[in-house]
Amino acid sequence: MSVTRAARAFPPLTRRRAERLFLPRDADDAGAATAEYAIATMAAVAFAGLLVVIMRSDEVRGILTDLVRRALTVA
Repeated sequence: MSVTRAARAFPPLTRRRAERLFLPRDADDAGAATAEYAIATMAAVAFAGLLVVIMRSDEVRGILTDLVRRALTVA
């Protein structure tokens, strides 16, 4: 089979055919991935905010400072 015969075996990939083949058929799911990314981003920001509040406390700051001092002290 020559290259030209193989190329004729498949119809040309037009924009309309590509959309039918590769885009989701259900219009309700069109923005689902974007919404999931937004929810995950909001959760990550909330967790980062919680960590900032915890790390600003004097007790945690003292524990971390003591840990770093002990790690850098040569025995």
